[in-house]
This record gives sequence, structure tokens and C-alpha cells, in this order.
Amino acid sequence: MKKVVITGSNGLLGQKLVKLFLGKPDYEIHALSRGLNRLDDQKGYKYYDIDLLDNDKLITLLTQVLPDVIIHTAAMTNVDACELQQEECDRMNIEVVANILAYCDKKDTYLLHLSTDFIFDGEKGTIYKEEDLANPVNYYGLSKWKSELMIQESNVPHAILRTILVYGLVDGNDRSNIVLWVKNSLEANKEIRVVTDQLRMPTYAEDLAEACWLAVESRANGVFNVSSNELMSIYEIALAVADAFALDKKLIHPVATSALSLPAKRPFSTGFDLNKSIDEINLPSHSFTDRLQVFKNQLNSLEA
Repeated sequence: MKKVVITGSNGLLGQKLVKLFLGKPDYEIHALSRGLNRLDDQKGYKYYDIDLLDNDKLITLLTQVLPDVIIHTAAMTNVDACELQQEECDRMNIEVVANILAYCDKKDTYLLHLSTDFIFDGEKGTIYKEEDLANPVNYYGLSKWKSELMIQESNVPHAILRTILVYGLVDGNDRSNIVLWVKNSLEANKEIRVVTDQLRMPTYAEDLAEACWLAVESRANGVFNVSSNELMSIYEIALAVADAFALDKKLIHPVATSALSLPAKRPFSTGFDLNKSIDEINLPSHSFTDRLQVFKNQLNSLEA
């Protein structure tokens, strides 16, 4: 049995990974997160309540488990909070990665690390390839780029999966994402302001989990882009959600990002070239529109 450690197992991607690996043979799953286990299904794997910032406890735990693979999903991802709390951001997004990396280096453990489109400034004018120059415009992106560099410059066997605007459902957690925020707001008859000058390729959480699985199975090496294949403004994304769920689009008001006065700057257009991932890890290519329908069917089956 190969042992896989999944950090951030209470988060959206972490939960999808636990569920996915439960359905795969030959893996012993060790799920790490803070607080109580939020997954509905708590059988078939081991869960550990741990603060990853406590490095002594983290290394002790990893030394006891001796994983073959670590999938590191845990991070401080609130972009504005990272801008306002930079020391906390550094601790979670850089120091924890450095500590996990040091363990992997000692034990020759394969590391799968999650990163973000926000390492780019969004000014390229076309979609980004893995080798394009990073130039983060906010502190969150900078912290993730620094963690990427540490991993890329190490001798640790690794893959880095960059992704964009992940959405999906989680167990036991009311944390929102772009699709749920739009859907829930419109269902509550709330007017929302949505930006027209940020372009993204939203990623269905199940698809990102599958990409992680494909990378681990093939022991992929290097950086890989993972997202849907449609570049859309966030305003267009909101309209698509309204259409999918037959909600009132008149409640959605287009605005410029500057009108929101956010603490952190956002990149303009951060679409991905997916060809490397399609060729090297067999990443399936899906449109946001198609996956939105899959997500809707998932919601409907839960509500039935």
C-alpha cells in the first residue's frame, strides 16, 4: 500500500481528494486539517487534527506515517487577507511549504503542490503557458510564487499544479465560491456587483482532484496548468450561473474592479494553455458551461 498524506483535507479540494483516493486501490489515506473532520464519510482513512504551523508536530506526524506522497493543498488563500496580514501569509504559504519540502528531501517523498494563476500579472494579452514569466501583483500571488521557486529549485521529486477560481461543494462547511455565491445571492433575490475586467477559466473541484490523481499516478514532474478551457470575465461567469439555474440576470450588475476598492490588486486576464497537461498527464479538457451542468446535477441529486 502506498501512503498518501493530504493536507487541508477539510477544504474544498482536500475533501475531493480524500473521496477520490478512497475509490482507488492500493492507497492508504492520511488526511490532515485543523479542527474536527468535516467530511460526511469518515471511514476508510485516518484523520489528524493538526496545526501545520506547529512544525514539530507536523514533522513528528510525517515521520510516524512515512508517506510515499504528500499532496499539499493547505494554504492561506483569501487574497485580501494575505495583503493585510503578510506575516501570517508568509508563515502559511511559504514557511509550511519549506518545512514539508525539507521532510520530503530527507525521505525522498514525492510532493504534489497546489499553486495559482495569481503568480501572473494578467497583462500578457494571451493565455499563459507553464514557462511564462511570473510577476505577481498581490501578496498572495507573491507568496505562492516564492513557494513554487523553493520547490522547483529543490531536488525533491515534485509536481506543481496551478489552477484558477476553484468551485464546488464541500461537506460540513459553508465556505462559498464564485458559483455558489452567485447562485445563493440570486436565489435570495439579492443584487450583486460583478467585475467585467477580470478574465478567468473556472475550475470544477472534482476536475482538479482528478488532475492531482493523474499527476501522482504518473509521477509527473514539473509545473502543470489545470482549469476549464473557456476564458470568461467574472461577469460572464455570473451570467452563465444565472442561466444554468434559471435565475434573474437583472440582479447582476457589471462593475469595474476599481469600483470595489479591494485591498489587493487583481490580475486582469489569467487564462491557461492546457496543452502540456493534456499531453503529459492526460488532463481531460472541459468547458465551464459543461461542468456547470455537472455541478447543477450534483446539487439536484443531493436535494432530491
